[in-house]
Amino acid sequence: MVAKKLGVFLLIVSLWVLFGCAGAPAVGGPQARETKLAQAQPAAAPPAAQAPRITHKGPKLRVGIVDFVNKSSYGAGRLGTSASDILTTELFKTGAFTLIERAQLKQVLGEQALGQTGAVNPETAAQAGKVLGLNALVTGSISQFGVSTGGADYGVYKQKIQTAKCTVDVRVVDASTGQLLFAESGKGEFERKAQEVFGLGTRAGYDETLGQEALRSAITKFMDNLVQQLQTVEWTGRIASVSANDIYINVGRDAGLKLGDTLVVQTLGKEIFDPQTKLLLGREEGAIKGELTVSGYVGDKLTKARPRAGTGFQVNDLVKVK
Repeated sequence: MVAKKLGVFLLIVSLWVLFGCAGAPAVGGPQARETKLAQAQPAAAPPAAQAPRITHKGPKLRVGIVDFVNKSSYGAGRLGTSASDILTTELFKTGAFTLIERAQLKQVLGEQALGQTGAVNPETAAQAGKVLGLNALVTGSISQFGVSTGGADYGVYKQKIQTAKCTVDVRVVDASTGQLLFAESGKGEFERKAQEVFGLGTRAGYDETLGQEALRSAITKFMDNLVQQLQTVEWTGRIASVSANDIYINVGRDAGLKLGDTLVVQTLGKEIFDPQTKLLLGREEGAIKGELTVSGYVGDKLTKARPRAGTGFQVNDLVKVK
């Protein structure tokens, strides 16, 4: 009896090694349907992308990330939120930007800011830039997304392969004018495998992390270009309050303004609209009022400065690093 059990055990092990090591061709039809599968073993994650090159000097840009629009027929609104979450994490890891909470963006942009295209309304973007002090807005869409299932069935050995593929489009918008500065796209793919021998194992259904990893793969494709393009945007801040001897700027210590930095103050120039499309094109160069010297910080959201030259500084005046 012991010899018989040992023989069965050795047969199982041999079949496992034989079929587990051999590549199994994909087959369709009923044999590829879900069954009791062994614990799913995810395929190796795609190689980590190189850290984007950080070349921007001066204060950190204030960037808002709007939920991406899911233009595919898969996953409803969850994919768009997942894409913006992943992009937020990747941009935060660079340490080059101050990211604005999406709750604040939604409050200013409203629910109708994006429509179904992933494009920000120029006037709405300019309003967000004015209210939240943004330098740039990042948005985009998931233009394609799909999950395919394949596998093989050799009776005692079964294999299931799930593959998620997607295309993610991204856009960078100047928050002062609403004009498109940069557009790029990336394609991502992620594969997960599961195996079964003699019916042992558990059922392997669709896991949402499969789609999230495909999105991450797509986003990392354009991260380097995205960071480089964002850093071409000029940093600007606004005067938030004026007292007798102190001027308060609407950025905190984390923005990167240093004690002793000189800031140029100028009026917010007149808006210029396209006479045909009526879209906002930009602003006139505002008149320079004078200069400030950074003298300290107030909490984590304000920088204090003192007049160095000029007079007549007012709330909402534009400030730039000299």
